[in-house]
Amino acid sequence: MIDATVLLNTALQLGAIKAQANHYQHIIECVKGVVSSDATALLISQNNVLKPVAIDGLMPDTLGRRFVINDHPRLQAICRSGQPLQFAQDCSLPDPYDGLLNHQEGDIPVHACLGMPLLEGDTLLGVITLDSLNAHAFDDFDMQQLAILSQLCAAQLKTALLLQQYQHHAQHSHALVQELNREALTRDGVEIIGHSPAMQTLRNDIKLVAGSEFSVLIQGDTGVGKELVARNIHLHSKRSQQPLIHLNCASLPENLAESEFFGHAKGAFTGAENARQGKFQLADGGTLFLDEIGELPLTMQSKLLRVLQSGEIQTLGEDKIKYVDVRVIAATNRNLKDEVAQGRFRADLYHRLSVYPLHVPTLKQRENDVVLLAGFFIEKTARKLAIKQLKLSVEAQLTLTQYSWPGNVRELEHVISRAALKAKQSQWQQAIITIEAEHCELNLNTQTQALLTTPTTVSENSPQLSLKQATDTFMHNLVSQQLEQHHFNWAATARTLSVDRANLIRLAKRLGIKVKKSL
Repeated sequence: MIDATVLLNTALQLGAIKAQANHYQHIIECVKGVVSSDATALLISQNNVLKPVAIDGLMPDTLGRRFVINDHPRLQAICRSGQPLQFAQDCSLPDPYDGLLNHQEGDIPVHACLGMPLLEGDTLLGVITLDSLNAHAFDDFDMQQLAILSQLCAAQLKTALLLQQYQHHAQHSHALVQELNREALTRDGVEIIGHSPAMQTLRNDIKLVAGSEFSVLIQGDTGVGKELVARNIHLHSKRSQQPLIHLNCASLPENLAESEFFGHAKGAFTGAENARQGKFQLADGGTLFLDEIGELPLTMQSKLLRVLQSGEIQTLGEDKIKYVDVRVIAATNRNLKDEVAQGRFRADLYHRLSVYPLHVPTLKQRENDVVLLAGFFIEKTARKLAIKQLKLSVEAQLTLTQYSWPGNVRELEHVISRAALKAKQSQWQQAIITIEAEHCELNLNTQTQALLTTPTTVSENSPQLSLKQATDTFMHNLVSQQLEQHHFNWAATARTLSVDRANLIRLAKRLGIKVKKSL
């Protein structure tokens, strides 16, 4: 007999399982507290197969076995019984655990065997088996009380299976978010292209600050690649497996800014039909990139400052204070010191954001990086336009290196995209598409006036020249001038013009430039 108090305590123990505990092992430990045995096992049902998930008194390799129900008559009988089932001592049905009991070799001698099917309605969730070397160990148990114990264990097994399912889904969702986040970050590339001293310094600063938890303020002109720098900081930080959330402060309507930052409850304002999380909640544990921070309204600046100081946020329409762990990276093309002096930006927020300021150099400050970046964008554009081979002519390289790039890297990318499309249209029948200088359509007039000083200079009285003639004139004068400055040294001239020496010699030959040396 099982005392009612014992059953009640067992029910309480089954329900008191801890979140991090082994749910299956906990079930058989509770059963052993009621029904003592030499071997106990919990098996779950999966497609007509019983899989051991927790054992006591059986060999460890039992957990690796899979018992096909129809191949094991005792297990089959338990599964079909619908209630606890005790086998007679002289039962001729083979025991699935023969040779598997700890400290017992060979066949199991005469012993007691008890099985409890764990059911949810008519669905078999699993089975608990109990074996004892005492042939009369289970004779005094009331089957109705064992049925109650079986129902308690079935309910707990159902909970354990649901918890396992939820944990699996949560892990899968977390892994999926990480993968999507990394794919989004790396889709457009995260490599910082360039060998100039300015970019080497920037790379070193990124590596230095990425490992810290400091807020970072990225400053630089429009189009220099501030978002790329932010992605690199995040990917090299301890938060790289967590999300990087982007928020453009320039596109925020002032009346919706607070909701975008901190979220809102249902009915918080007209049109708020559903609750919504803000960017800080989405970035919890990760990084929040605030682009164009200089455009943030003053009313929001004080609320942002509070989050940076204490990690506290308050959802619009709720009284409860929440805490978030977010690293903030901000970017701007404005001079925030001037903005502070003009009263358009809070001084305390500026100092809080600029714990570690980074300056991204303009393209014209990046010596010899133009051609490298052009190569990167050419390969990217070729994939988009399905061009098997796309290259840049020497003349086009010279044209690109002499332009001032007021739009920086973004302008260079757009120029390459347009030039590739035009080159493809005019050379569609050729295996190799070449971007020529005329495809780039850059205005070099203001930059070449000082260089065009030879007799071939284009003047107001000169006859109208075609674009190719004007380009050739410009390149002829530029190469000649650089050769003279470098004492007619081809290698030094090629380095200055950021082109290959052999290509430069071929270009000079086509332009009619010759260098004669005599002894």
